[in-house]
Amino acid sequence: MRESADSAEIQGIGDDAAIERVLAGDRNAYRVLVERHSHDIYRLAYRMTGNAHDAEEVVQEAFLRAYQKLEKFESRANFRTWVYRIAANYAIDRMRQRRSDEAHRELPGKKVEDGQEFEPLDMAVDTAPTPERLAGSVQLASHMEVALQELTPMERTAVVMRHWEGCAIEEIAAALNSNSSAAKNTVFRAVQKLRRALAPFAEGHVAAKSAGMEP
Repeated sequence: MRESADSAEIQGIGDDAAIERVLAGDRNAYRVLVERHSHDIYRLAYRMTGNAHDAEEVVQEAFLRAYQKLEKFESRANFRTWVYRIAANYAIDRMRQRRSDEAHRELPGKKVEDGQEFEPLDMAVDTAPTPERLAGSVQLASHMEVALQELTPMERTAVVMRHWEGCAIEEIAAALNSNSSAAKNTVFRAVQKLRRALAPFAEGHVAAKSAGMEP
C-alpha cells in the first residue's frame, strides 16, 4: 500500500520536482517524466524520421541521454524543450546517416533534385495552402510524407517542430543550434519547398472535387 501511495504521489508532481527527486536517487521519478513526455517526443521523432522503428529509437536515446546529463540540466529551463532538443539533434544525425548510406547505394542515372535546393523563395505563391492544412487531407497525406523526405534534415526538423508541434522559434533555434533569425529562414524555406512539391497534387484534388469526382 505504501508503494502505491508513493507512486501516486510521484505522478502528481511537476517536472522540476521530479528532476530533484531523480537527482536525489529516486529513479521512479524519472519514469514519470518519460511517461509524461514520451508521446510528444515520439510524435516529433516519427514526423522527422518517417518510420516507427527510427522514431522509437530516437525516443529511447533522447531520454537515455537526458538521464545521463540530468545533472547539467538548468532548473530554469523547460524539461520538455530540453528533451525536444536532444531528440531533434539525434533524429537529425540519423537522417543524415541514412541519406549518406542511401547515397552510397544510389544507382547510376538516378535523377537528383539538388538544383531545386536553391530556387528563389519569392517564386512561391503566398496563397498556396499551408503544409499543415494539406496534411489534413487523406488523399494528400502520402504525398506529404514523400515531400517531407525530400527536405534536408534541418528543414524537416524546423517545419515539423513549427507546424506540427507548435514549437516557438526559440525552441527550434535551440534544437538546430542556431539563432532565431536562421531558424525562421529554415522554417520559411521548408514551407515553400513543401508548397511547391504538393501544389500539383493539391490542384488535382481541387479540380476533381469541383468536377464531382470526389465527395
